[in-house]
Amino acid sequence: MPITATILEVAGVDPDRLAIVGGDGQLTYSQLAESSQTMFAAVDALHHAQSDSPIPAPETHGIPITAVSLTSAFETSRIIAGLAGFRAVSATIDPRWPLSHQVGVITTTGIGLVISDSTHLAEALAAAGWTGTVITAADFQAREAAIDPADTASPSVREPDEPFLMLFSSGTTSNPKAFIKTRQQYRDNVAVSSAHLEPVPGVATLAPGPVSYSLTLYAVVESLATGGSVHVADDFDPFTMGSRIADEAITRVVAVPAVVKALAEAARRTPENFLGLDLVVTGGANLPASIRSALAEVLPDARLISYYGAAEIGFIGDSRDGDGTWISIYDTIDVEVRDESGVRLPDGEIGTVWIHAAACSDGYVIGTTDAQLRRPDGWATVGDQGRIENGLLQLAGRAGDIAITGGHKVSLPEVERAFEEFDSEVCAIALPDDSLGNIVALVIEPASAGRGSEGGTPDSGAPDKAALLDHARAKLAPQFVPRRFYVLDRLPRTVGGKIRRHETVDLVMSGKAQRL
Repeated sequence: MPITATILEVAGVDPDRLAIVGGDGQLTYSQLAESSQTMFAAVDALHHAQSDSPIPAPETHGIPITAVSLTSAFETSRIIAGLAGFRAVSATIDPRWPLSHQVGVITTTGIGLVISDSTHLAEALAAAGWTGTVITAADFQAREAAIDPADTASPSVREPDEPFLMLFSSGTTSNPKAFIKTRQQYRDNVAVSSAHLEPVPGVATLAPGPVSYSLTLYAVVESLATGGSVHVADDFDPFTMGSRIADEAITRVVAVPAVVKALAEAARRTPENFLGLDLVVTGGANLPASIRSALAEVLPDARLISYYGAAEIGFIGDSRDGDGTWISIYDTIDVEVRDESGVRLPDGEIGTVWIHAAACSDGYVIGTTDAQLRRPDGWATVGDQGRIENGLLQLAGRAGDIAITGGHKVSLPEVERAFEEFDSEVCAIALPDDSLGNIVALVIEPASAGRGSEGGTPDSGAPDKAALLDHARAKLAPQFVPRRFYVLDRLPRTVGGKIRRHETVDLVMSGKAQRL
């Protein structure tokens, strides 16, 4: 992993430079290097103490897997960074996932050690017949403290083809898919992000949010890989984050668009706390143009980069103006748009986006999915849809985000972007139709509606259908204009906040949405 060489180098020349800062504490580079020895010794002893160890997925080459499933961003970052200098495969599991998801990925991939404070998870794993070990964060720290550092091995730079990190897809439409990153693949990824997203040595980067998110986890990795200081937080609290940005001299923020929106709102209230902010990097979801405008209005000197990438593949390109859908491709990345049979499409036509990148994983872990990620020739896709025009890539969503209506391909996220100025959350869906094949419908979650259970219908606040239709006709091509409008009190979402389009369709088809 690229961070080990940098951690050891900075620990030697600038030992007191901050490496990780969070609500639960902080570590300098020298402290991180020293504590990693007892950390790995504790992990190694726990794995070896098992009489019937789970067999790790073959993609790990027999290296035991240690998973962290904690709400503490600092503790998670500390463990992932500390194990990087040893023969270990690490994973982060979101404790907010459905329990069945957590148990499924642990038992299927052969994870042998889980650091978690959840008694429910421990009980569910035991009931599933899992033979690994669950240990709480406090007990794990006690084991670390009891180990004599003199009896432990030192961290070292590992071989490039050695597996070191197991990641998971978001599980937006299905159970999470697991994939492995080798150290060289992450070195290649750091080379791309370092060239474009400015994680320079010594910079203080704030990365709020669960480290189980690939965006946050990567922000931790790239900061340590480039000699920066990463400041983590379990979530983004707009009431306290401004003072933290000022007090800790943070100049760079890496966060999902929803957090960038909250940051702009916080800066509007206390702009003096954000004057030192130079760069905001966002990804993981579409960036509405309204968020870019809001940030530019309150912090005109802060730059905003919206990148496009996939955890499986790596960084692909970025956008520095507008709504983030038109992407400039990085010079080391190759992109093609192809049809269902794999034939390259002419510019302007929507199809599946295929990527050739050195940082791409070899494939998904056997047993977690049958999906193919990477072909033998090195080209890979995660199912994103898009078109290429004038050398730029325009994103149109995932395969399930494209509706075929009357022979036209309609990007459902593009329909949703037409309604960004509305206070309501919206989800565009495709519904079956006898004459057109499918029709486009829009499902609205009114901002003023009473918040009930997920999937419930509202008591009030339903928008005016005529106004919605007039707005759509003014903003969209005729084939993109929704033919039906529905209202739900609460759109179904993943634990990370992404709207589940397929579940929204199910709610509409089952009659649980109110038709306008």
